Amino acid sequence: MDTLQNMRVFVRVVEAGSFTGAAQHLNTTTAYASRAVSDLEAHLRTRLLNRTTRRIALTEAGERYLQRCEQILAYVDQAEAEASDAHARPSGKLKVHAMTSFGQHYVVPAVGRYQQRYPEVHIELTLAQRVPDLLDEGYDVALVLAQDLPDSGLVSQRLGSAFSIACASPAYLERNGVPQTPSDLSRHTCLQMVTPVFPTSEWIFDGPNGQENLMLGAATFQVNVAEALAVAVREGMGIGLLPIYSAMSGLRSGQLVWVMPEYTSQEMNLYALYPSRQYLDAKIRTWVEFLRDELPVTLAADQAELRKFART
Repeated sequence: MDTLQNMRVFVRVVEAGSFTGAAQHLNTTTAYASRAVSDLEAHLRTRLLNRTTRRIALTEAGERYLQRCEQILAYVDQAEAEASDAHARPSGKLKVHAMTSFGQHYVVPAVGRYQQRYPEVHIELTLAQRVPDLLDEGYDVALVLAQDLPDSGLVSQRLGSAFSIACASPAYLERNGVPQTPSDLSRHTCLQMVTPVFPTSEWIFDGPNGQENLMLGAATFQVNVAEALAVAVREGMGIGLLPIYSAMSGLRSGQLVWVMPEYTSQEMNLYALYPSRQYLDAKIRTWVEFLRDELPVTLAADQAELRKFART
């Protein structure tokens, strides 16, 4: 028995004053309307309506039950309207996860621009050096840097790519010389960043001779956040591979130098991950669409500016 539907029929019968009137309003038969109320009474073991051939009248129990039915149906209608509205209008809380340094440089500014367009969306952003479990941890969208994605059953949208460059401080290069090729780095102090997406013992470069690999020895310093690595490089502690978004401010200020400008390293794809395409909440849909429009432009602008800092 569909109790909720029978409640709707019962309320409509009372409002119409007859089973026939209710059936016409509901576009069904009088027999169906009568049976729905009878099923409801049998389920409750209580008479709700007194019936004669000419009229119906509520019993005392029916009057009380009618009030509850009207309240319940109003709540159901409100819930359905809110759920449908979530599909159409961006609003409510959006939980986003992003890699730490990338999130600081690109996602936080994007949040500000997105909320100017959709002020009813409240974004809860978590920055961490890992890939979260969206379903278990309750995130709506995760922004992940990776060469490839494992098969997870999640929906993914590629938003662009980013790569790393070898950087050093002017003082370090004065003391130790300027490397020209990846093989020269074996004579330098190489600082390492350790994250789930970066290998710990090998640097892989793409350059004029194709791909070149450098096996690293024991690190004198390693860290798991690009911003901290950039500080160590600026302090002259050695040469580090920095994602371009972490290197740009130091290059602009002159505190960092891009060494081996013919080489880039560790190119990663940026993906937006979310649970499902079907009945996608408007805040998720508009956030992913916004990033798909914004981030490639921002990434391309940084990569174009980077060429100004090439040093041979």
